[in-house]
Amino acid sequence: MCSADKKSGCPVEARLKDLVDRGYRFIHPSDDDGHVVAVVGIRAHGSVIDVIRLNAEDDAVASRVPGDEPDILSPRKMLWRRRGTAHEVLADLLALADDYGADRARPVGGCWVPGRSGHAKWLAAAG
Repeated sequence: MCSADKKSGCPVEARLKDLVDRGYRFIHPSDDDGHVVAVVGIRAHGSVIDVIRLNAEDDAVASRVPGDEPDILSPRKMLWRRRGTAHEVLADLLALADDYGADRARPVGGCWVPGRSGHAKWLAAAG
């Protein structure tokens, strides 16, 4: 496990494993030719949903949204958000307290994650 306070000394792969260990589930959106365009991690817990989207090592964005947010990939309301390099955003997300923003949202049992061709998949809340 990498220390969350070191923003550049830990490989992205190790930080992603840290997210998996915390209950994140990953989807890999692809274009019409089947090429992966991003890596998206999602964790529903308590009353919030955390989402991280890695477009490239120098282009990542993470957010925490209320559990009742209808579109977690393009939310209208955010409780927390960071944009930057994968190293910076992953470090900030791993350092974020689990209960940050929870007092502003209702408990959540999971969330629907949009997929290809209008299909969606239910992602149950972690732990």
